[in-house]
Amino acid sequence: MKLKQVRNSKGLSLRALSELADVPQRTIEDLERRDDGRVSTMIKLADALGVTLDELCRDEAAE
Repeated sequence: MKLKQVRNSKGLSLRALSELADVPQRTIEDLERRDDGRVSTMIKLADALGVTLDELCRDEAAE
């Protein structure tokens, strides 16, 4: 998953993304560490970041 990479490229802090996506900051931290999460949460984050789920979740090796 490229959540941290995408978040950083958009210039968003954990707090800013948390507020934008209405997802707890701790959840985002856990997702960036574990690389997996609930689809509903990932959809919220992708929408807030302005990217597709594919762009957010697909491993570069799988492309």
